[in-house]
Amino acid sequence: MKTKNIIFKVLMLALPLFATSCSDLLEVEPEDVITKENFYQSEEDFKAATSPLYNKVWFDFNDKFYFGLGDGRSYNLYAPFSDYVYPFSDLSVTGLTGPLVSAWASLYNVVQQSNNVIIGISGSPVTADKKNQYIAEARFMRGTAYWYLASLWGDVIISTDPNELVKNPIVNKNPTKDVYEFAIRGLEFAAKYLPSQASQSGRLTKYSAYGMLSRVYLSYAGLSDNPNSGTRDQKYLDLAKKAAEKVINEGPYLLMKDYADLYKIDNNNNTESMFALQWVPRGDYGVNNTQQAFFALNSAITGDDAAWGYWTRASTDVLKEYETKDARRKSTWMADDDFYPEISKSNGGYTVDHEKSFLNVKKGVVGSTKDNAKTSRMNSGLNTYMLRLGEVYLNLAEATLGNNASTTDANALSAINTLRLRAGLTAKTSLTYADIIHERRVELCMEGQYWYDLVRRAYYKQQEVINYINGQQRGVIVPILYDNITNTVSVDASKSNSSRAVGVANETTFLLPYPETEVIQNPLLKEKPVPYIFAEPKITDLF
Repeated sequence: MKTKNIIFKVLMLALPLFATSCSDLLEVEPEDVITKENFYQSEEDFKAATSPLYNKVWFDFNDKFYFGLGDGRSYNLYAPFSDYVYPFSDLSVTGLTGPLVSAWASLYNVVQQSNNVIIGISGSPVTADKKNQYIAEARFMRGTAYWYLASLWGDVIISTDPNELVKNPIVNKNPTKDVYEFAIRGLEFAAKYLPSQASQSGRLTKYSAYGMLSRVYLSYAGLSDNPNSGTRDQKYLDLAKKAAEKVINEGPYLLMKDYADLYKIDNNNNTESMFALQWVPRGDYGVNNTQQAFFALNSAITGDDAAWGYWTRASTDVLKEYETKDARRKSTWMADDDFYPEISKSNGGYTVDHEKSFLNVKKGVVGSTKDNAKTSRMNSGLNTYMLRLGEVYLNLAEATLGNNASTTDANALSAINTLRLRAGLTAKTSLTYADIIHERRVELCMEGQYWYDLVRRAYYKQQEVINYINGQQRGVIVPILYDNITNTVSVDASKSNSSRAVGVANETTFLLPYPETEVIQNPLLKEKPVPYIFAEPKITDLF
């Protein structure tokens, strides 16, 4: 979808979108017909205007790209017959790859819907503090979208006014560093003006912004002109640590006691959830979560024919990461003889029974309509985590380690060990980068994060990451035997390897191609970026 068309559609949808859903967060229905003349006149209008930022505009990003890119390209996941996964896992993605095109459109929908809200609220007669609160919500969303755009495409167009791009879509892109800075400034504004407590269940707080800042600062710390510098900017490592500490020490969020409970519909907007997409239970296409259909092993789980996950499987590479007794494996991947009482309740629960040679996705799989009334065909009603407290613990540990080979810092160890103990594992007495990235991979597996971890590392240790990716044996599907009790994987000698033609990682691997339609419409995307001129002063009083 062309950028100009995206912008036009957002402008047309901006007002009607306000009353599209029925969750706690989205139950806002203005009494009168909405027009540009009578809207943005009250806090209720602001709530209605920002509500679509929690689902509708993110739909095409969440539908397939979220896991296809985040877990497929990092090779947590493989699906050799699913075109929303294998172009990413095989390193064969092009500017015509469907989920890539859709994700670009979705992220710019987030940007432009946020811009509409910011412009609309800015001209409102409502008090400045209320205006800033909801502008902060929109700037958080826009900043998060730009972090994704910078991480995935690098140089992209920074836009603050949809009307300008409608008038002239042929504009220069901006450099990656400026896109990061733009994202950071938006999130810093959000950290300053969002409330300490959510105004409605599922809405953002200032600590949501601090948590996202801990992620973005951590990424930005490694970005330089030398992708093999081997070091990160200590200033931004320190900022990432401070932002994470703000969340952990001051915020209202608490880790869930049981890791498995994070992925149950009834626990949407739980104490660990800091920013989640708010999907409407049994809602219309575009405000629902379709992922169960792509993950579920069979119709015994979904209750209908929307179960296409037979070939959507855990890679051997990721299965080797799980330690014996790590409870996170069962909550992430279904192995033979695993029992799930919340699925197929009428039959006393669901025991996995298939060829013992592969594991399917569990996260996002919640059962049929009989199991949960918030489920319907291709609609699980399960929120999508975009940020949760577990990640902030990991961000703190990595920022504390910084450029050191190891650390025994008490707070970093506490952060990692809290997650490990929840998973049923023993505590660490010191931490290396290998320890932290291992915990990130298994803690956040199938939450669309691991590719961004690799990109972040590639900003300053690119060749190391290239070697790592090329060592993952993506071109060979290894027949395995898996022991669900010990979480151990071995090669099934009775079966042969299946070879696949895959790409080879190199320095170009860490940026996606622009959608071909975008390049045709705007040839300036092929030209060198132009620095962005920041008009507002930078916030300096957050810490």
